[in-house]
Amino acid sequence: MATTADFKNGLCIEYKDDLWTIVYFQHVKPGKGPAFVRTKLKSLKNGKVVDFTFDSGIKIDIANVERRPYQYLYKDESGYVFMHRDTYEQVSIGEDVVENFDLYKDGQPVEVLFHVDSETALTCELPPFVALEVIYTEPGLKGDTASSTALKKATVETNAVIMVPLFVNQGDRIKIDTSNRSYYERVK
Repeated sequence: MATTADFKNGLCIEYKDDLWTIVYFQHVKPGKGPAFVRTKLKSLKNGKVVDFTFDSGIKIDIANVERRPYQYLYKDESGYVFMHRDTYEQVSIGEDVVENFDLYKDGQPVEVLFHVDSETALTCELPPFVALEVIYTEPGLKGDTASSTALKKATVETNAVIMVPLFVNQGDRIKIDTSNRSYYERVK
């Protein structure tokens, strides 16, 4: 058992018969009345993000979860197949757990969050940034736009479509921010 004083971003808790991860929290001490904790919680079952307010100091059950390093191998009819990077054990994970599946390429390192009690995969997360090669994009011409932040569509080697600046060309390697699927920088 823990209290609201133990809250931190990324902590997994059991609340209202569901597993939640804390996306954001803020301890509030109003001038009048008791303190409380305002949170944004993401459901690990369906991915919904909801706002909850907890009274300060109440007891919360912390979920028994574990992050394990895996490597993406391939996709088949049962789902996505990953290999543990230390034990070489292979596990198949369904599409509902894997986020940004169109940014995965063979050999991509990922972290899989497991519920230890039931040994079920809860989430599969890419690193914050991935580097992929642009396989197709229209040429960007100077003067095509009135603003300096013009973007165009680019298809990367995993067939994902990402919006990139006009100066990115076919054959360039780009770094993609996996949290919002946006262009970050060119990679040399």
